[in-house]
Amino acid sequence: MAEALLTHAADLQRRGQPFVLATVVRCEPPTSAKPGAKALILEDGRVTGWIGGACAEPVVVREALAALRDGRPRLVALRGEGGGGPGRTEGVLEFPMTCHSGGTLEIYVEPYLSKPLLVLVGHGPVIETLAGLAGAADYSVLALGEDARERLPELTLTRHASVVVATHAGSDEEALEHALATEAGYVSLVASRRRAAVIVDRLKQRRVAPERLGVLKSPAGLDIGAVTPEEIAVSILAEIIQHRRSPKALAVETVSAIAATEARDPICGMTVDVATAPYRSEIAGETIYFCCRQCKDTFDRRA
Repeated sequence: MAEALLTHAADLQRRGQPFVLATVVRCEPPTSAKPGAKALILEDGRVTGWIGGACAEPVVVREALAALRDGRPRLVALRGEGGGGPGRTEGVLEFPMTCHSGGTLEIYVEPYLSKPLLVLVGHGPVIETLAGLAGAADYSVLALGEDARERLPELTLTRHASVVVATHAGSDEEALEHALATEAGYVSLVASRRRAAVIVDRLKQRRVAPERLGVLKSPAGLDIGAVTPEEIAVSILAEIIQHRRSPKALAVETVSAIAATEARDPICGMTVDVATAPYRSEIAGETIYFCCRQCKDTFDRRA
């Protein structure tokens, strides 16, 4: 089972599909999963493998999806009543094991992400240097030259993608309009401050949404006093990395995404994924979600 799971994980990695590998590293009985048990969690929450039942899986899936968003592994501990701990809690995310009266599961949740995409539109020394630097920083670089006008509108860019425009011509605003129409999290323009202001005004005339205009960095790059094309490329890559790794952006994104998809079981207090919860009740027009049949039956008897 473990060998087949790891083969599947290797195939996902070759295809550039993000996933999480969850591994049980420690347990105290009674638990259904044992040390070494593994599961793969995909971006859509699908689970292959076994790391525990109705108590463990929803919590691990939730933390796995958060790990895919922030790129950080975590150690998850589910402790039942009377369950002991290793004596070290720093860095451990602890949750109650609500489905039985004892036992402990500690599960290592490790994200495997696809390379972040950097789309370069234009030409010149800055773009050429940036392509080399980004490749060395393990970015997937897509350089659009003469065919940028045809290829850019065809791209589906997620919030993890970055776009740098440096056409040095009248097509700057057209390229930026296409880039800002996507979900790309970072979009920038290589230009002087005066020219950048003119381009922004033209984008406003093209009725680019104000919230998307707010994404645009113009001129591109952090203010490090860069002068040469090489230094400017360094400043742009630094800004892209800063945006990607920003703890504030990651925290806001993770909290809002989780809050929109979760509810709390009113009987046991467990967090439940509202999209996949099979047990639910309707009361006064409100949907109540439960982790298991027993909690639902208990609630329904009291209602």
